[in-house]
Amino acid sequence: MKPAPFTYQRPSTLAQALTAYAAAPDAKVLAGGQSLIPLLSMRLASIEQLIDINGIDELSSITVDESGVRFGATVRHSELLSHPEVAKVQPLIPAALHHVAHPTIRNRGTTCGSIVHADASGEMPTVFALLDGVLTVQSTRGTRQLSTADLFIGALETSLEHDEIATEVFLPALPVNRGVAFDEIARRHGDYALVGVGAIVGIDDNNSITSVRAGYVSVSEVPAAIDLTEAFPGGVLSDEALAAAGELALTHLEPEADIHATIHYREQLVRVLTKRVVTAAYADAVARRKSSREESS
Repeated sequence: MKPAPFTYQRPSTLAQALTAYAAAPDAKVLAGGQSLIPLLSMRLASIEQLIDINGIDELSSITVDESGVRFGATVRHSELLSHPEVAKVQPLIPAALHHVAHPTIRNRGTTCGSIVHADASGEMPTVFALLDGVLTVQSTRGTRQLSTADLFIGALETSLEHDEIATEVFLPALPVNRGVAFDEIARRHGDYALVGVGAIVGIDDNNSITSVRAGYVSVSEVPAAIDLTEAFPGGVLSDEALAAAGELALTHLEPEADIHATIHYREQLVRVLTKRVVTAAYADAVARRKSSREESS
C-alpha cells in the first residue's frame, strides 16, 4: 500500500526543523523511518506533513569519551556498531545492537528513533533504561533532558510534547568493576524477541557481586530495568541465587501470550535467560577487572 498524501520538508538546520514542527501539529519527523514508514504505508497512521531531519549535520555526530557515548538523532544502528570506540566505553551498546533486526534495517534505522518509539519489544529502549540513559529533546520553547523514568509513560508512549524533537542520546560509560551481557530468544534471528535480557553486574576486589541490574525485552508494557541484587546474598553467584533472580524478575514483569508464545513459555525464558545473561555479565566483570589490573601493573 501507499501512504495517504502529505507534504514534505527537508530543513538544513535544527532551528528550521523545530520551527516547522511547531507550526504543524499533524507533522511527523523522519530520521530512519523504519517504524514510521510502515505505519504510513499501511495507513495505520496519517499525517499532513513529513519533516525529514537527515539533512541536519549536527544530528549525525557520535562522541565517545571517558564519560560515555553521545550520539545524534540521525545516527544509524550500524554506525554505532562499527564505531571503533563505542564498544570500549560501553560494550552493552554493540552487544544489544547485534540483535536488532537485520543489516538492512540497521543501516537505515536510528538508535535514537528506536528509543523514542518506546517499544518494549525493542532492544535499544531496554538498553536505554538499563544504562540510565539521558535523552535530549528540543523545541522552539527550549531544551529538556529526560531520564528513563521521565521518558517512558506507557506502551509506545513517551512524555515528548507535540512540538519536541529528540535530538541526542547519552549512554554512560561502563565502570571497570562492572560487566555486561545481552541475549535473546527469537523465532528467527532478526525477528522480535520472544524474550530478551540485558544485564550489568558489579563486583568488588574479591570478585564478590555488589550489584545486579537486568533489563527485559518483550515482557513488559514499558522498557524498564530491575534491580536483582537482593537475590545474591553475600555476593555469591550460585545456581540458587540465579534461580531466585529469575523469580524476582518475574514479580516485576507482565509477560503476555500471543501467537508466538504462551505466558508460561515466556516466564520460562525469563528464568533461563536471566541465569545465562547474569552469569555471562559476571564473567565479563571479572575479565574486565583482571585486564585493568594487568594494564596498570
